[in-house]
Amino acid sequence: MPSLSCHNLLDLADELPPPSPLRLPRVMAAGSPSSPASPSPTGPPRRVIVSHRLPLRAAPDASAPFGFSFTVDSGTVAYQLRSGLPPSAPVLHVGTLPEAAAEAASDELASYLLANFSCLPVFLPADLHRRFYHGFCKHYMWPLLHYLLPLTPSTLGGLPFDRALYHSFLSANRAFADRLTEVLSPDDDFVWIQDYHLLALPTFLRKRFPRAKVGFFLHSPFPSSEIFRTIPVRDDLLRALLNADLVGFHTFDYARHFLSACSRLLGLDYQSKRGYIGIEYYGRTVTVKILPVGIDMGQLRSVVSAPETGDVVRQVAEAYKGRRLMVGVDDVDLFKGIGLKFLGMEQLLVEHPELRGRAVLVQIVNPARSEGRDVQEVQEEAGAISARVNATFGTPGYTPIVMINRPVSVHEKAAYYAAAECCVVSAVRDGLNRIPYIYTVCRQESTALGDAPKRSVIVLSEFVGCSPSLSGAIRVNPWSVESVAEAMNSALMMSEGEQRLRHEKHYKYVSTHDVAYWARSFDQDLQRACKDHFSRRHWGIGFGMSFKVVALGPNFRRLSVEHIVPLFRKTDNRLILLDYDGTVMPESSLDKAPSSEVISVLNRLCEDPKNRVFIVSGRGKDELSKWFVPCEKLGIAAEHGYFTRWSRDSPWETCGLVADFDWKKTAEPVMSLYTEATDGSYIEHKESAIVWHHHEADPDFGSCQAKELLDHLESVLANEPVVVKRGQHIVEVNPQGISKGVVVERILSSMVRSGKPPDFVLCIGDDRSDEDMFESIVCPANNGVKLPPTSEVFACTVGKKPSMAKYYLDDTVDVIKMLQGLANAPSQQRPWPVQLRVTFESMA
Repeated sequence: MPSLSCHNLLDLADELPPPSPLRLPRVMAAGSPSSPASPSPTGPPRRVIVSHRLPLRAAPDASAPFGFSFTVDSGTVAYQLRSGLPPSAPVLHVGTLPEAAAEAASDELASYLLANFSCLPVFLPADLHRRFYHGFCKHYMWPLLHYLLPLTPSTLGGLPFDRALYHSFLSANRAFADRLTEVLSPDDDFVWIQDYHLLALPTFLRKRFPRAKVGFFLHSPFPSSEIFRTIPVRDDLLRALLNADLVGFHTFDYARHFLSACSRLLGLDYQSKRGYIGIEYYGRTVTVKILPVGIDMGQLRSVVSAPETGDVVRQVAEAYKGRRLMVGVDDVDLFKGIGLKFLGMEQLLVEHPELRGRAVLVQIVNPARSEGRDVQEVQEEAGAISARVNATFGTPGYTPIVMINRPVSVHEKAAYYAAAECCVVSAVRDGLNRIPYIYTVCRQESTALGDAPKRSVIVLSEFVGCSPSLSGAIRVNPWSVESVAEAMNSALMMSEGEQRLRHEKHYKYVSTHDVAYWARSFDQDLQRACKDHFSRRHWGIGFGMSFKVVALGPNFRRLSVEHIVPLFRKTDNRLILLDYDGTVMPESSLDKAPSSEVISVLNRLCEDPKNRVFIVSGRGKDELSKWFVPCEKLGIAAEHGYFTRWSRDSPWETCGLVADFDWKKTAEPVMSLYTEATDGSYIEHKESAIVWHHHEADPDFGSCQAKELLDHLESVLANEPVVVKRGQHIVEVNPQGISKGVVVERILSSMVRSGKPPDFVLCIGDDRSDEDMFESIVCPANNGVKLPPTSEVFACTVGKKPSMAKYYLDDTVDVIKMLQGLANAPSQQRPWPVQLRVTFESMA
């Protein structure tokens, strides 16, 4: 097992064989045999679809190349989505070989599949694939994403977190990245990663190609943050998703849980703008998309209209003539709720004797996708319940529950869908589940039973991803057996007219929101999310799975001491404006008083008669006065500039506004109401303002309450001379005409009037209120202040984020280093002092 102290997990390669010698050109000639997978130099960019398995079937065939006959598996979403991509865009599939052909891995096979199917295989050693897929993915991630915590090692097949299996997961994802590196043209190709098996892949790709165009779609649920937070490597997985440009989910619930996890674990907020949800992440905007996958209408119509399907439909209808037929199709899966469905059927027959001998539930059981004790237990439970129900209510010629536990062709499945008047889906948790969509289309398109008006009813678990899309379904809580039984009865007793209405509503949605619509929408949004890649500069920072890319605008750059000091030396009238919290003192510091280091550097700057230094803060004047007693020549603008003084011994000046604070009598009771209702919040009273803080409250609830409080205060204070602002974890009420921008304008105007207009201005801040300062110094002419044309102006924000400032520093440590660099810089006119002392004290 690799050491837990291994810092750079991206470089874990112990489990991988030496890289394959196969090297495929990123751009191939149009006439090459691999041209279907090559981007066209003039056509649309290539789409690279990355999934765990290639959309291929492999059947042993001694006469075929490599001993297998390969065909396209058109039933996979990875292949069906091609119908929504631009027709002329080349498509390349990347994934592992079908399980049957895994041992046939070779460079020659890779070239063959690339040339004939536009498929590029990723070769994983059998043991690594077993630990990656059946170990970490299927027995840790899959249960947890479906809300099953591994409370004990034997929890129905769910395994506790195993770091060795996690390393296998990373190694497999890195192998995918290695393969993509061989063929990817990062400036042109769009990469679309499918599902949680490849959750770490965006980080590996982003490390190698900072400008790569990466989309990720999660086909499984994203659990609530309370569940997701139990993952020991939760931050790594979240950051991996954030290394994509576009992250897609089936439902708003899944997206909401992802956004909540980003907020609670990484402190990231999101914004909704013009219908798009975006997370600002180190200068990049990660777009979050919500759209469920549809079905392939063309493929399904061809199956339903096939003669063999019609024949089976008539056979099924004849076999169940006079019965009320319901159908269910599920994988052998712990979360599909097959046992609960059978219990509901049992309860239906208990409560409604008139349906005995008439109601039949046909359950088609698809093969399990994983291996383990949980699969066996699901099979045994379903078999035991169905046997009990059939023994209790069955009669000669009547079997209430018919389990079809064998391979079933697509034509036979379509026939059962077309013949059944009700479809029952009782999954306790499922990412999407397209069974109701398929059922609706089969009922609509089949003509085997005549031309009667089409009708159908769907009994659907409310915990399934497609539930929000099918508003005409009878939604149930699958854990309530009585509710399932009552929903089945309602479906069977429903009038034909209502069944038609519900069916028409579902068919209209399903036929217009097919897989092509989903793929087209995702592809368009991915292009939109990547449109600014080439207008920004990108830097990679961080190690291992914490790696991320910083994207900055062309005019937004880091402020270095080497750049600013030479200009600082040349000037004679300098103005330095500093925010306090988050700029010279960390926000996370419990002791908010300035450190001795801060006091020292401020005093050294103030000692130079060419410098005028101001702390511009939202804090109260008494607090700032107490803290900065050692700084005799330091100017302070308190409460966003309502109070100003130019040095320790000079008097406080007010902004000149009429001091009418009667509005506080209205604002304070409203804030008190929200403080009482929001644990962790409190009110700060200032002379000119009143502030509600919620940084210690629950992040989601505090943010929600802040929005409500903002609206409430704006409403009750509409006729008062105040401004209600929302800042970083605060809601503040200030008199009108008070802002950091206004006080900076007054300081600049005063220096100009005194005949010493500043020829050097440095302004550093970290939050929204500081943007007003940046605007005042970047565009002083807009405020009637005229600076010398040769003035050097530096507006600098703390942290890499969108800002009026043109420069940034990473954190408060960088700010102090910058100020120390200026304090140590001698004037241009002053030579470097010679630090040479001669002492005779030791000489006798």
